[in-house]
Amino acid sequence: MPKIKPIKDLRNTNEISKECHDLNEPIFITKNGYQDMVLMSNEYFDCHFNKSNGSVKISNEQNKNQYFCLKNKTTEFGFVRVGCANFDISVSNVSKNIIKIKKIIDKAKQNKIHVLVFSELCLTGYSLRDLFFQDEILKSASLALIDLASYTKNLNMIIFVGTPLIYNNGIYNCAVGISNGKILGVVPKSYIPNYNEFYEGRQFKSGLNISDKILIDDKFYPFGTDILFRCENYYDLCIGVEICEDLWVNLSPSTTLCQNGATLICNLSASNELVSKEDYRLNLVKMTSGRLICGYAYASAGNGESTTDVVYSGHNIVCENAHLLTQSKLFENSLIYSDMDIEKLVNERRKTTTFITKDNNYRNIGFELDLKIDELKYEINPNPFLIPNKKDSLSRYRKILKMQALGLKKRVEASKSDCLVIGLSGGLDSTLALLVSKETFKMMNRDLKNVYAITLPCFGTSKRTHDNALALANSLGASFKEININETIKSHFLDINHDINNQNSTFENAQARERTQVLMDFANDINGLMVGTGDLSELCLGWTTYNGDHMSMYGVNASIPKTLVIELVKTYGLDHPEVEAILEDIILTPISPELLPLNNGQIIQKTEEKIGPYELVDFFIYYFLRHNFSPKKIVYLAQNAYRNKYKKEEIVKWLKIFLKRFYQNQFKRSCLPDGVKVGSVCISPRGDLRMPSDADVDDMLNSID
Repeated sequence: MPKIKPIKDLRNTNEISKECHDLNEPIFITKNGYQDMVLMSNEYFDCHFNKSNGSVKISNEQNKNQYFCLKNKTTEFGFVRVGCANFDISVSNVSKNIIKIKKIIDKAKQNKIHVLVFSELCLTGYSLRDLFFQDEILKSASLALIDLASYTKNLNMIIFVGTPLIYNNGIYNCAVGISNGKILGVVPKSYIPNYNEFYEGRQFKSGLNISDKILIDDKFYPFGTDILFRCENYYDLCIGVEICEDLWVNLSPSTTLCQNGATLICNLSASNELVSKEDYRLNLVKMTSGRLICGYAYASAGNGESTTDVVYSGHNIVCENAHLLTQSKLFENSLIYSDMDIEKLVNERRKTTTFITKDNNYRNIGFELDLKIDELKYEINPNPFLIPNKKDSLSRYRKILKMQALGLKKRVEASKSDCLVIGLSGGLDSTLALLVSKETFKMMNRDLKNVYAITLPCFGTSKRTHDNALALANSLGASFKEININETIKSHFLDINHDINNQNSTFENAQARERTQVLMDFANDINGLMVGTGDLSELCLGWTTYNGDHMSMYGVNASIPKTLVIELVKTYGLDHPEVEAILEDIILTPISPELLPLNNGQIIQKTEEKIGPYELVDFFIYYFLRHNFSPKKIVYLAQNAYRNKYKKEEIVKWLKIFLKRFYQNQFKRSCLPDGVKVGSVCISPRGDLRMPSDADVDDMLNSID
């Protein structure tokens, strides 16, 4: 409802000026009972009517127009610190609960939390039942909101508390957003449970589809289920609110909230505990955040609630796009928090063409936060392609090996090939390709002797890699064949008049191309299929010879990054003790293309000295391709992930090399052979990476400095 005053009140200019600024909305002045003029603060006028100040229109439907000016952005990388809290509630004692809430706010301030969510009806206690009808309790709750709002003055935080409020002669279960001394808006619970131990319908009315204002003390505030809380310093931080049961229904408010722009859902809940309910609740929150590509902060009532019929466990959960960031222990009231990457969520929504958006007809209420974070509270896996939990990882790695084998199996069947041919160097990639080939033929009940492992030694082949290739092929039961290409390459150099002492790219690439030619011709001769060995890391770097090891008849490793190759080979060794020792030595062998002559029998060409540590390369690949982060943010994340391992200067150096090579070698990826996709990052030109081969990388490189 709009604020209306008679014209005689204009005599008190100081009071009406203060009211205009406090309300941050127009005041309608009447004369002789009729509307005569409208008053507003200068700030409100600027944001609504001054078109030169960069004001943003949020909605324009059904008189829900909301505008606010975007302030200076105070987050560089999109991180927001989100917390959930519960406490030992004193049922029906609002004054005690307010004291406890203030203590938690103080603690949240110390931990620099930006968004703080309390449990459902925390001002009074959720389990009040018919005491909700008591006028004294309702009045106390309303006055407590004013007190709480005043307490947040100059705090860099937005909080959400639960309370009962009266609207149109009904009692509503509400979540109230408060920031910097002001009540921002009130969201009522949409779905009122009335089953089992829940009989909220006896006390509360549904707020579904309400869009109005509610009177608290002497002022009106936005009230309804069409409210979004939008950060004026960081437009992408948009908070939607739902309450307990709202999450559990078949069409939750969070769905439409996210469709209309919410990136973070706050749920004020009072979920009773039952045997096995913990897992269901956690999975529900995780999957909701994944389905809606959002952050989700779930705060539930705990100790202190009445145990007349049920027990409340205080289960607090913070999730981000189906990933659990943090959760509390059951039956221990606590404050939990984690940083959340809003930028990651927004980037994911942009890429997901099936994410449904609607014209924004929600009321957007602005608030300000300084979102700068000194020390990141966000777990960053330094090896994002790997599974940290060993128990889960083995199961996942076995599944990946099976997916690779299934992909190859289909290609063998479709091409009606009798044999498989692998260039086995004794290195990691060709080892994995051979293991996959063996599993493919086992799956097809074919003779493993029709898997041909061919080693093609030349100038840089070491005894260690040669012997490992031979031992592995024999142990697996594959056919082993050695074809030395040394003399062939020398003859080729004579043909093209290349000095054999000139160890340039021709010297190296001629060997790679000859090996590919031999392998393909041999495969043709036995009606075989030549299996590619190159991995995702090499393909992203362009660390492959065009029309050499770059080409094959099917690439089983095309979506497997180097760090994952190592783990897959390790896993195979654990499951097959007869080859574990050989595989372990292959893993310990320096990664090298072995294209330059040896030095006293030792490998001198070490890949990671040229392109950087593969764990860094794979880190760059994941965050550049999977999440489309800026180079500057990738450096920031890498600094946090490798805090005591790599200096910033090293990270920047290797990232620049990665970006240069990635851009310059797209032409190689534009004509890749088929290969199975096993994870969320893939560079197939037929689906996952559509990129011009002649893009300019300079702006990317300059953005780091």
